[in-house]
Amino acid sequence: MPPRPQHRAGSRLCFFKQPALTFKLLAVASAFSYKYSWICTCLNTHFPSSYYISMASLHCFLFTCLLFFFSSPSLAQQSFRPKALVIPVAKDASTLQYLTTISQRTPLMPIDLVVDLGGRHMWVDCDRDYVSSTYRPARCRSAQCSLAGADGCGDCFSAPRPGCNNNTCGVTPDNSVTHIATSGEVAQDVVSIQSTDGKNPGRVVSVPRFLFACAPSFLLQGLATGVVGMAGLGRTRIGLPSQFAAAFSFHRKFAVCLSSSTSANGVIFFGDGPYVFLPGVDASQSLTYTPLFINPVSTASAYPMGEASAEYFIGVKSIKVNENPISLNTTLLSINNEGVGGTKISTVDPYTVLESSIFKAVTEAFINEAAAMNISRVAGVAPFEVCFSSSNIASTRLGPTVPSIDLVLQNQNVFWRMFGSNSMVEVNRDVLCLGFVNGGSNPTTSIVIGGHQLENTLLQFDLATSRLGFSATLLGRQTTCANFNFTSNA
Repeated sequence: MPPRPQHRAGSRLCFFKQPALTFKLLAVASAFSYKYSWICTCLNTHFPSSYYISMASLHCFLFTCLLFFFSSPSLAQQSFRPKALVIPVAKDASTLQYLTTISQRTPLMPIDLVVDLGGRHMWVDCDRDYVSSTYRPARCRSAQCSLAGADGCGDCFSAPRPGCNNNTCGVTPDNSVTHIATSGEVAQDVVSIQSTDGKNPGRVVSVPRFLFACAPSFLLQGLATGVVGMAGLGRTRIGLPSQFAAAFSFHRKFAVCLSSSTSANGVIFFGDGPYVFLPGVDASQSLTYTPLFINPVSTASAYPMGEASAEYFIGVKSIKVNENPISLNTTLLSINNEGVGGTKISTVDPYTVLESSIFKAVTEAFINEAAAMNISRVAGVAPFEVCFSSSNIASTRLGPTVPSIDLVLQNQNVFWRMFGSNSMVEVNRDVLCLGFVNGGSNPTTSIVIGGHQLENTLLQFDLATSRLGFSATLLGRQTTCANFNFTSNA
C-alpha cells in the first residue's frame, strides 16, 4: 500500500510511490473552492483526489493520453511572420532570480515571470486579478489537453472563472524554486511578444491561443516580488520555445544570455541567429557545440510515470582546474536508469551546485592553485565554503585573476571554461568567494550549472538537433549580455 496522504493547511498533499511510479500532487483544497478529480478514460471511472489510484487505472489513463498527443499549437493569426522573437531578462537583486516580462490577455497586460529554463510550460496565478475576454479553458479530452500532456480532468464547484471551470483538464504547475507543485487548469489566451532581426527589436506580434497553466496564488511563495508565475523554456510541446516556433514557423531554437547586472537587462531570443550585441558583436558566429541529453526520468517536483525530464542536460566527462585534471568518481557524471546523476543547466539555481565528492575535489584543487598564486584563504561566507582575501587578486576584463575551471565535454578539445567573472562572487570589498555550493552526497543531479556561471555567456538550445551551442564569456569580446539594443526599433 502507498503511504497515507499528508495534510497541510489550505491544501491536500497526495504522494504516490510504487515501483516505476512517482507522482506528488499538491491539490488545491476548499480554500480555493476547487475539487480536482482524476479520470481513467479506459474504465470511464472518476477517482476523487482523496482516493488512491490503482496502478492499473493510472497506467490506463497515461496510455490513453499518449494516443491523443498532437504536434503543434494554433498558429498566430497574422500575415507577418517574424524570423525570431526577443524578450528582456532582468536579474532580481533580492532573490537572484531571472525575470522576464511578456504581455498576455485581452486587453493586453504586461506580466512578470520567473525564467525557468527547464520548466515544462508557462504557469500564471489565476486567483488574483486575472481578467481577460479571450481566456479559454481547455476542455477535457480536447486537442489542447493532449498537446499539454494533461494529467487528468476536473470540475470546479464554484462560480466559473479563470482557473476554475468544469470539464477541464489539468497539469501540475511546478514552482522549481520551492519544489512545490499543484493542480492547475490548462487554458489558452493571447500572448504578445516583440519580433527581432537579431540586431534590433521589431514589430509586436501575437499568438492568439497560447497554452499555459493556471495556478493558485500560494504557488508564488518564494518567487520575486511582483511576479505572477514562471516562464517554462523546457523541452516540451507547450514550453515557450516550441509554441513560438510552431506559431511562426521558425527553427526550434532559442538562445539565453543572462546579464550579471541587476540594473541592465539580459535577453532571450526565440529562433535562429544572428544574436547581435553592441558594438556589433554577433555571438552566434563563435559558438562551441555539444550534445544535449534527455534524462529519461522527470526531474520535476511532480510527474506521471514514464515522463522524461524537460530540463537540459549536457555530458561533462571531466573537470580541470587551471588546466590540470582532477580526480572524480566518473559514474556520477552519467545519468543512471533512475534519472540520477549527470549535469544540467539551471536558471533557478543562482550558483552551481556540486555533489559533495565533486565539490571537495574541485575546491581542494582550486585552493591549491590559488595558494600557488599567493591568494590567501579566509573564512567562508554562507552559502559559500571557500573564500579568499581580495587583497592579492588582480582584476581584469575577465574578472578576478584566479584559477580557471574547465568543464570538459565530449572530448578534450571541447570544454566550457569559466574565468573569475563566472567563478567568483564578491561578498564584500575584502572577500571573494568561489561561487560553487555543496549539494550533499545524494543529489538527484550531480552537477547543476547555476545562473552566476551562465552570465555573459550566450547559450543556444537547438531542440530539433538536441544540441547546445555556447560562447566563451562575452567579456572577452568587449561586450556583455546587457548590450542588446532594446531601444532602437527596426
